[in-house]
Amino acid sequence: MTNQRILAHFQESAELKMRAAAELALPISQAVELMFLALSNGNKILACGNGGSAADCQHFAAELVGRFERERLPLPAMALTTDTSIMTAVANDYSFQEVFSKQVQAFGQSGDILLALSTSGNSASVVNAVNAALERDMRVIALTGKGGGEVRNILTDADVHICVPHERTARIQEVHLLTIHCLCDGIDAALFGGDADE
Repeated sequence: MTNQRILAHFQESAELKMRAAAELALPISQAVELMFLALSNGNKILACGNGGSAADCQHFAAELVGRFERERLPLPAMALTTDTSIMTAVANDYSFQEVFSKQVQAFGQSGDILLALSTSGNSASVVNAVNAALERDMRVIALTGKGGGEVRNILTDADVHICVPHERTARIQEVHLLTIHCLCDGIDAALFGGDADE
């Protein structure tokens, strides 16, 4: 790989992040508010996604249960991608499209949040999880790209859609990671105030 090709990746990523900042700042702020209210009321956040998005939702849950940039009590967040026995049983006995929705039905309660990640917005397992969350009177925060796909069509006005304005999966995932860090920082600031210790 030539240096020019590498530099092109960095440039495209940086330009997208700057362009997306103005467009995504408001929905990210709204997502922080939803998560803050849920956590303040004793509710939890469930997260789901496939592939790179699975890693992102596990990253998010780890930051809340462990810590982001400050010492604090653990916050209740759970990635629905980590229990291989549940996932393989559901995939085998039903279909892979239900691996997250079954868990939302089992663990989700009214007032909880579903953080749903799909770069295309069309992942059937994520779409089904969103539908299951809405049926349980949960709020949904969706991280998508490519226009939002089917997820965009099923969200309600009470939900938050953070749609990266790009078509390339790698670039969308890079902005999703930055968004996750913004969410974690925003939650900490809303719950505990001030700045993280340096």
